[in-house]
Amino acid sequence: MINVNTYIKYLVICLALGSEASAQPAAKPVEVEPGVSLALATYRHSVISNLNYVLELTVPAQKSQPINGKESISFELAKTSQPLQLDFKQSADHVKRLVVNGQEVAIQLQEEHLVIPAKYLHQGKNELAIIFVAGDQSLNRNDDYLYALFVPDHARTAFPCFDQPDLKARFKLTMQVPTGWRVLANGTKRDSTTNGDRTTFHFENSDKLSTYLFSFTAGKYHVVKKMVGNRPAEFLYRETDAAKIRLSTDSVFIAHQNAIGFLEQWTGIKFPFQKVGFVAIPDFQFGGMEHPGVVQYKASSLFLDDGATKEEFISRANLISHETAHMWFGDMVTMEWFNDVWMKEVFANFMADKVTEKMMGSETFDLKFLQDHYPAAYGVDRTQGANPIRQQLDNLQEAGSMYGNIIYHKAPIMMRQLELLMGKENFRQGIQEYLKKYAYNNATWNDLIAILSKHTKFNLYDWNKVWVNQPGRPQFDYNITYTGNKISRLTLTQKPENGAMRIWPQVFSITLAYADHVKTIVVDMDKASVELKDAAGLVKPAYILFNANGMGYGLFPTDNGIIGNLYNIQSPLQRASAYIAAYENMLAGRYFKPAELLTLLTDGLTREKDEMNLRLITGYISSIYWGFTLPAVRQSMAASLEQTLWNAMQQQTQVNQKKILFKTYQDIYLTPAAQSNIYRIWQQQQPPAGVKLSEDEYTSLALTIALKSDTATAVLKQQQLRITNTDRKKRLDFLMPALSLNEQERDSFFNSLHERSNRQKEAWVTTALSYLHHPLRQKTSVKYLPESMNMLEEIQKTGDIFFPQAWTGSILGRYQSHEAAQMVEDFVKAHPNYNSKLMGKLLQSADNVFRADELLNK
Repeated sequence: MINVNTYIKYLVICLALGSEASAQPAAKPVEVEPGVSLALATYRHSVISNLNYVLELTVPAQKSQPINGKESISFELAKTSQPLQLDFKQSADHVKRLVVNGQEVAIQLQEEHLVIPAKYLHQGKNELAIIFVAGDQSLNRNDDYLYALFVPDHARTAFPCFDQPDLKARFKLTMQVPTGWRVLANGTKRDSTTNGDRTTFHFENSDKLSTYLFSFTAGKYHVVKKMVGNRPAEFLYRETDAAKIRLSTDSVFIAHQNAIGFLEQWTGIKFPFQKVGFVAIPDFQFGGMEHPGVVQYKASSLFLDDGATKEEFISRANLISHETAHMWFGDMVTMEWFNDVWMKEVFANFMADKVTEKMMGSETFDLKFLQDHYPAAYGVDRTQGANPIRQQLDNLQEAGSMYGNIIYHKAPIMMRQLELLMGKENFRQGIQEYLKKYAYNNATWNDLIAILSKHTKFNLYDWNKVWVNQPGRPQFDYNITYTGNKISRLTLTQKPENGAMRIWPQVFSITLAYADHVKTIVVDMDKASVELKDAAGLVKPAYILFNANGMGYGLFPTDNGIIGNLYNIQSPLQRASAYIAAYENMLAGRYFKPAELLTLLTDGLTREKDEMNLRLITGYISSIYWGFTLPAVRQSMAASLEQTLWNAMQQQTQVNQKKILFKTYQDIYLTPAAQSNIYRIWQQQQPPAGVKLSEDEYTSLALTIALKSDTATAVLKQQQLRITNTDRKKRLDFLMPALSLNEQERDSFFNSLHERSNRQKEAWVTTALSYLHHPLRQKTSVKYLPESMNMLEEIQKTGDIFFPQAWTGSILGRYQSHEAAQMVEDFVKAHPNYNSKLMGKLLQSADNVFRADELLNK
């Protein structure tokens, strides 16, 4: 629900927009407060139109020197009854001059807003001219490159603007940079001129964009230009590995072309922006970010070598399809307010999955959809911190906390169920109508539901309440009775795993398995209890597999009969569904104890032949081994598990399967014999037969050796000498103190993270924290937990959108001690009025800590 203060502000705005002839007194101006409040955004949207930015930035060669800026902002203003607030989250000394409609005015920077008195404003056309020093927070400055990343509300940290998604504008950018640098931006490059050691790039006006989609990158990049369909496209990168460049560049362009072609056909709308351009950024904070004309990707996701697995190739294609889908979903049609940010993400994931289905076939698609989305969604929805897909947002400064696995993974599951409910063609027609109606504008979820409702007989508003507006998942149980050797009655029930009673309407299937055939029954689970009449009279099966097609969402039963038959199931999709159900039931304390499931999954290391399934079960093995096995027991089983993995690696015939098993071996090994084996592989750079390792993977081996032996300094310094890429050398430099054998040095590293400048490379920070808090180091690292939780609010204020979740996940991920669980509980009790969304992130990450404490210590 919206809080009372915000609602009052909203009412004030509504009054302000009433008839000017009314006898009511003048409305009170919108309060000046930090962030961008819903009240401020609502008011500005009602009075501002025809918005344009002309922006000039001068980037010095030294990143320690400031970036100076000039801008002109023009717009139409419907009313001048109150001061106008321009967003700029910097100190007053960052604004050097302000001219309003030709008149220089005093600078009033209050609570992150440049306040312009009403007396200087005109009804109709207005123009602001500002000279300023750009803020560095979201410009991601490195020694020889930078990139702007403004989602969700960080444009206001770099330059004065109206930083809200429903004030779309055109941006005309000019950048002066050191000669030798390249620049990529939203608009098409008009020209560039060089004068000595400085080069100036001029860009044409961009298409209409929200501020969070305005972006650019500048630096020492290599460039490749190719055609994507009938469009010229530009690709900037810093990768230096010749093999990766040779093997990846063409594939990246082809994947963009495939995605654009599919989306144009499915939506009925041509590519909606003036240019295609993308950049590969080392250690980028996200997988990708969808700025039109300058899409940003994590470099390691794009550049693969000939040792990459099938899963890595599919993931690259899926990532490119996701960001390309945003051109229609999010960029062309944008949410009105960030409470609907999930809409752009659900469609990006949903459409990317459709591209994968077309490219890879339905069997691969169904399996990948199940494995990509369900475990990740369950990882949040089963926790005390679970949040609904659609959340309330009162101020954009909290918009980053809206992001997470619910919008990225539960929402596509929800959307697939909606498509199934409506029918594929009806669903598609509704989406096409929505895109055409709101093209280059903003829309809400309610706008979409209203359109979709015209294309179906079902009540989508009732359906929406449980799937979109409430958190949690259902728990399914069954009751079966027999008469003789035949089923007399089979009933399936659902109830909320947590919270008040509600029903998740959904469709899935169950399979009854027999010695020579299977019987599949479709379940329309539209109420709390459903009797499966098609099962009556059937012979007693060997086992029943619930959610056999992987479409159902919830905690499904595991039939005891399936345990001895698990690896005889012919369908990889059905095996995956069984693996996921077994793991989720173990966490819930149903059917399996951790040691029992670990044994069952270990049996599959040689028997599971599907690459994606092998990756799934090895991930579960690692999770149980480190998170749900006590240290003494883990030590006693290490030699046996190491040998089983090594033997399985020899027995599996496919290269990708061998690599998955080797990486699991690398993760779990503990014995001196395995340490010697891993060290020899790293030292001689001779991997096991059939396994190929890249430079990054040898670096990973060195980090593992440093963690698990007393040769940390020597191994890491040797590995550093092997690395030729400057960016990768700097990463290893950063990680080394977190792996030090000296506890005081690790303490110093942790304390250094209090300084924001030491958290700039967020991916490096979370990797370092995962080593710092590894189960083998937890006796000395548990002391960091209270302060790490105390830092969480600062992490949210100064970091990018995924950093708070990554931070809590890295510090809490594999703790299993009662001490750690108690520390989290103490923090929760000590902060009863804590930001609810941020507390949710903490509780989500702490879920395994609580469950391990319950399963192992009580």
